[in-house]
Parts: sequence; C-alpha cells; structure tokens
Amino acid sequence: MRLPSVDDIERRMPKPEDFESRARGTELTARVGTALGIAFGICFLTGLWSHFQYTTPGWVPLGPNPTQLYRWTQGLHIMSGTAAIPLLLVKLWSVYPRLFSLPPKKLDRTLVLDLLEKASIGVLVASSLFQVISGSLNIAQWYPWNFSFRSTHEAVAWVAIGSLLVHIAVKLPIIREALGAPIEHRDHSLDPDAPTRRHVLLGAFVASGAAVLLTAGQTVPFLRKVSVFAVRDGEGPQGLPVNRTANAAGSAKAAMDPQFVLEIVVGGQTLSLNREQLLAMPQRTHRLPISCVEGWSRNAVWTGVALRDLIALLDAPPSSELGIRSMQTIGAFSVSVLPAAYVEDPRSLLALELNGETLSLDHGYPCRIIAPNRPGVFQTKWVNRLEVKT
Repeated sequence: MRLPSVDDIERRMPKPEDFESRARGTELTARVGTALGIAFGICFLTGLWSHFQYTTPGWVPLGPNPTQLYRWTQGLHIMSGTAAIPLLLVKLWSVYPRLFSLPPKKLDRTLVLDLLEKASIGVLVASSLFQVISGSLNIAQWYPWNFSFRSTHEAVAWVAIGSLLVHIAVKLPIIREALGAPIEHRDHSLDPDAPTRRHVLLGAFVASGAAVLLTAGQTVPFLRKVSVFAVRDGEGPQGLPVNRTANAAGSAKAAMDPQFVLEIVVGGQTLSLNREQLLAMPQRTHRLPISCVEGWSRNAVWTGVALRDLIALLDAPPSSELGIRSMQTIGAFSVSVLPAAYVEDPRSLLALELNGETLSLDHGYPCRIIAPNRPGVFQTKWVNRLEVKT
C-alpha cells in the first residue's frame, strides 16, 4: 500500500474557496474584529490597573479616592471580558477557512512573511482563548491548575495585546478597505433566505450585549434581577456576599477565642487591645464598597475605629505604612500592607460592625480592615496584628 504523498494530502484538504457561505467575508471579519479589539483594549487597561493594586509602581498614584474607582474598573474589566467571548467566537468562525490556505512553496521572503504572520495569529488565538477561559474560571472561583492565576493572567495579557497590535499592523490595509466597503455585496443570484453577513454581525453584537446584561448585575445593582448568570447575586450574611468562610480560611477557632487581643506594634512598642476595648474607642461609620477581583461588588455600612486613631495610641504619624496580619491559616493574603495614603484617610477602618450589626464570623469577626478603593482580597478579615512599617 502506497503512503499518501504531499500532493495527495493537499488535494484532499479543503481549500478556502470550498467554504461558500455568503455570511463570511473580510467585511464581517473587520467589523467584528474592531469590536473585539475595543473590548480587549478596555479589558487590558482595566486589568493592568487591577494588577497595579497588587504590585504598585511608584509612579502610579493609587489612593483612597475616588472611593468607588476599583469597583467600577474591575466591574468594567469583567464586563468587557465577557463581551469579548461571543465576539471572539464569531471572529474565529469568520476566518476559519483561512486555516486551510497553504504557504508558498518557494523558499523566499514571501514564505518567511507568511509563516511569521501565521505564527503571530496562532499566538494571538492561543493567548486570547487562555485569557477568556481562565478569566471565566476565576470568576467562578474554580482553579483546575497549579500556577498562580493573577501573575499568569497578567503575563499572558501582555502576550495577547502585543500579538493583537502586531496583527492589526500587518492587516491594517485590509482592515481599512473592508471597513470602508458595504458589509453586503449586491448579488441577486444568491439565496435570499441564506444567512448574511449582516445577520451574523447583528447576532454577534446581540450575543455580546446579552452576555454582559446577564452577568453585569454582580457589579451594577439595578441589573441584579435580570443578571441570572452572575456568579454573585449581591446577597449573603448581613446583606453581603462571602468569598471565603472562616472555616475555609482556617480562622474560625482563633477568631472565636474569648481571649482574643489585637496587637498594635510601633517600633519596639506593643499595645494589646481586646474587642471590648476597641468598642470603647471613638467609632466612625462610613458607607464603603467591597469589591472583588471576580467582578462582584456591593456597598455596605461599616462601623469601627479609624486605623489612624489606633496607631496614634503609640504616637505613630497618620501617614504610616501599615502591615496587617490575619488569623487565617489557609490560602493567600493572610498578610497584607496598607499604603500610607489609605492609613491617613479617616474612612479606613478596623471594622467591628457591618450594616448596624456585629460582624459575622464569615465577614471577619472579631475585626477586619475596610478601606476605600481597595480590592476585596486586601480588606483583610480576622485581623490580629497591625504593625507600623518603619
């Protein structure tokens, strides 16, 4: 039996012209690609801003104002990423026939450029799929991998946006021509009942809008009743969702210990206060958002002691950087650092009450951090130590 030759394989492979659907075409691809590029751009910039919350360069002016900034940037990040999913699928469908275009057979500059273009497209598709899939799984808090989601997601985002810019640069003449042409060509010989490019384009935009509408309620309060696919509906103990319970964090036993004390450390001085002593201090009440990287957020009324008042007990200046330690023993972020700009703000609290009630165990009893314009993972729960960084 003779093995098939390269020519045999090429003859049996489908060719781009074998895909006769009138719904495909550069006019459709360019329009969907433009919308996808906008969604990716918004997602990248808001994701970069979220990353700065974790590792802040000195030139980035992060602070407590505007109070709701992280809530809206992270919500926009999730919504633009969600909007990109239907657009990405339609874009891949529209260019699918191009997968079967063969490279030039002659070894010259044309072949090299063709291979480089295909390689960049492969990187773009792979990184885009990784971003939307891993991001969606993060929203659902399901991590079927062993690597760090945050650092990997951020690194691949640079790969995706870089390959996207290369792709746009290479295809710019084709994109400009396609966007300037009508989306449909007048050809009365075509089946009038067959789906058209306009139908596909409209379907892509409707699907993208529906995806956002059905999930955005976890960020936008007035959409909660229609966002049936939102991972968080805004409800939970004391009117606030919980990402990690005290049992899941391994802090339940220590948090309920009647001998609990909060340690405040400034230089060589240490002050220990129990919960009753904290309650006896002047209390402040502020309405502040809790906003998480998964995209959900909600405002709540918090009551507690201003962090600047606590460190003032040991004569520390209000513009001090503060190390925070939690009693949790499982998972990340048991230790965090609150920059001086937040400590100085009187709305940054060691919260003792939530919505007029004593903090529930799962919301951080006996005390937790709440500060304006901060990711939820840094609003540390089950706090037992505050240390001024010197």
